[in-house]
Amino acid sequence: MTTTTTEAAHTHSTPSERALITITERAAAKVSEIRSTDDSIGKDDGLRLKVVGGGCAGFSYDLYFEKPEDVTDMDEQFESHGIKLYVDPLSFQYLENTEIDYVETLHAEGFKFNNPNTTGSCGCGSSVSF
Repeated sequence: MTTTTTEAAHTHSTPSERALITITERAAAKVSEIRSTDDSIGKDDGLRLKVVGGGCAGFSYDLYFEKPEDVTDMDEQFESHGIKLYVDPLSFQYLENTEIDYVETLHAEGFKFNNPNTTGSCGCGSSVSF
């Protein structure tokens, strides 16, 4: 089944309609910038999004480039603003309805997960709880 919206597409056979994971235009622009400056990242590589155990609140996010041939049939696949997003089934349950943004402040810059599924986070903001 392929579900398409004006902003994102989700491709994976599922028994019921599932929520999308999206990336903002600003985050997509940063991904494209990183891709264009790093020769080890292919033009077709997407972003792997994961929730991993650890951190003072219990979980943290992991985000890295992944080649299409490393994606499995079990992975949820999305496309948002031209960026392919890959999520394993375990991480997907924590990342449903998440939007990834790129923020720049006086103190830090980086990708930010706007995740409605979290129940808390640590003081430094680098780990979350569900």
